[in-house]
Amino acid sequence: MFNFLKNLFKQKPSINFHELVQKGAIIVDVRTPGEYITGHISGALNVPINSLVSHLNKLPKNKPLITCCASGMRSATGRQILISKGYEEVYNGGPWTVLNKKING
Repeated sequence: MFNFLKNLFKQKPSINFHELVQKGAIIVDVRTPGEYITGHISGALNVPINSLVSHLNKLPKNKPLITCCASGMRSATGRQILISKGYEEVYNGGPWTVLNKKING
């Protein structure tokens, strides 16, 4: 029980999203096309969460992937889906507006 609580509140290492993108990471925006068109990170791929599994051929396994959405919930789900499909380097970027600031300053 102690280990469960310890892992639950464990401080995760800080991720430098700007550096990841500079090294070729792909941003995967898992919002709907309607949400994406109202604003998104330049160069991000729009692959809605409900069709992520059927569009895995668009996402290389040899590059880091950063998922994003509106609030961070769907991007967390997208990260888990990608990991379950054999993607090894997948990061949850959270809300696209926050991720955009982390990447572009």
